[in-house]
Amino acid sequence: MHRDSGFVLVDHPQPHVALVTLNRPERMNSMAFDVMVPLKEVLAELTYDNSVRVVVLTGAGRGFSSGADHKSAGSVPHVAGLTRPTYGLRSMELLDDVILAMRKLHQPVIAAVNGAAIGGGLCLALAADIRVAAGDAYFRAAGINNGLTASELGLSYLLPRAIGASRAFEIMLTGRDVGAEEAERIGLVSRQVPAEDLLPTCYEIAERIAAFSRPGTELTKRTLWTGLDAST
Repeated sequence: MHRDSGFVLVDHPQPHVALVTLNRPERMNSMAFDVMVPLKEVLAELTYDNSVRVVVLTGAGRGFSSGADHKSAGSVPHVAGLTRPTYGLRSMELLDDVILAMRKLHQPVIAAVNGAAIGGGLCLALAADIRVAAGDAYFRAAGINNGLTASELGLSYLLPRAIGASRAFEIMLTGRDVGAEEAERIGLVSRQVPAEDLLPTCYEIAERIAAFSRPGTELTKRTLWTGLDAST
């Protein structure tokens, strides 16, 4: 049993599948700490939930995640008495922990990308093992648009491994939008489907994965990520 925080919902739409929904649609599921802290906790619970074989991650409303929230960021835990620079460090560590938790999760993670996946939202999608996009999905490495680097949350590490270095350079340095059709063509997502088919398609993939042995799927995920890490 997983507790809903309000900002992160957990459902079981079919046997062996957990649907995790970022539930802050009024802010396009931005990565406020009020969302990321419970997401980290949910992932920690799911990795040891032996009834769950595959996790599907999506966003409520019209966006997957719009990335950093500069207006309503929420509260970072365990920062009382820290200086401002150290507070900033703890903030980034928390967000990094969410990305790493998705990679280290025993279960494969499928990102069901609906609408915008911007900045940190793009990083969340890239931390998933499989990405499926709705036809209205789009992706943006937004750091450069905001006068910052576009390397947040491992993006400079994850994106080249998904689409190749040249394309990653171009997308990260221009800050342009990548639509669902292009995302499928360049390998950023496995496939694009009509919006109404997004979750059913992800469940179909999850059902196929869950039919195989647990050691087989867990070790395949682990060795794929290890191989990508070794390519540096």
